[in-house]
Amino acid sequence: MTAKAHAYLDYNATTPVLEEVVLAVTAALGNFGNPSSVHGPGRHARAAVEEAREAIAALVDAPAQRVIFTSGGTEANALAMRGLAAAAGCSGVLASATEHPSIMAHVAEQDRIAVDRNGIVDLDALERALKQRAAPVLVAVMFANNETGVLQPVAEAVALARKYGALIHCDAVQALGKTVLSMRTLGLDSVSLSAHKFGGVKGAGVLALRGGVEIAADMLGGGQEHRRRAGTENVSGIVGMGAAARCAERLLVDAPRVLDLRDELEAAVESEAPQARIFGRDKPRLGNTSCILLPGVSSETQVMRLDLAGVAVSAGSACSSGRIAPSHVLLAMGVAPNEAKSAIRVSLGWETTRADISRFLEVWLPLAAKFRDS
Repeated sequence: MTAKAHAYLDYNATTPVLEEVVLAVTAALGNFGNPSSVHGPGRHARAAVEEAREAIAALVDAPAQRVIFTSGGTEANALAMRGLAAAAGCSGVLASATEHPSIMAHVAEQDRIAVDRNGIVDLDALERALKQRAAPVLVAVMFANNETGVLQPVAEAVALARKYGALIHCDAVQALGKTVLSMRTLGLDSVSLSAHKFGGVKGAGVLALRGGVEIAADMLGGGQEHRRRAGTENVSGIVGMGAAARCAERLLVDAPRVLDLRDELEAAVESEAPQARIFGRDKPRLGNTSCILLPGVSSETQVMRLDLAGVAVSAGSACSSGRIAPSHVLLAMGVAPNEAKSAIRVSLGWETTRADISRFLEVWLPLAAKFRDS
């Protein structure tokens, strides 16, 4: 559990581990059998893995036999980018320009689809790109952006993909526990998930496939996961992910409270620091996320000042916040490089309290006033 002496406001990077997950993982650590073994201990481990698979499949409305366990969201995205494209003989990969780095690493510069100033993918540009490429093509459009929280028009992107015979993958790592995700309703071909983003432990993730979609294995050398992903399964991490999946409904019930806290924070920022800019302010977003630009104050300065005062936020994606370069997400949204280096991400969750919000404002607002008046 998070020590309340520290106001932890970086849930999009990773979340506290739920108590139910701690109990499930602790019990699973005593289940030492290899799930590929046919003896009793092996069958016991296999049963635990399959129980978790069922829980995760039910949460995202996917066929259980199409849930592939991975080491996390990054591997799940890589498996989709290479495995789906290879199995379907895709002529290329198209992706919105604000995708996670684990998607962007597989997409050529010319195949990155523009977004508007709020980070929403340009569907007309996507359609033009689909028209220019021989089918099938693999399209990647994330469910919600990890830095701004902005929701993408996934249903509309799926409709375009179907129109042009394309496959479509959705990075939904930030969705679970914050909003409802139905893979079947949306018509997605694949979805990537990560346990530690909704109360599970690090080192466990999922790539879920639609029925009938084939995939080429990326990791070879074993028959695990129906030969889709070689390597002995991380039983304890998988069991923990299953436990987190069973808690997701409770997190959703708490989501309106989290939204109210986020809105209180943003209202104070807008009132007391009018020079600040909140990205995606008037667009559909995750209710826990606020990406705030404070002109003239570097992200590093803000993060360090807050950290010294016991408040944890980030300077963007946890996968890139250690770099000096500005966020590719904000640059794609048309933000100037020097301004993009002045943005922070505040992300809330189930342990966030009004006192945490107050603590953030007590530290951040004087910083904003100092630089505004200087």
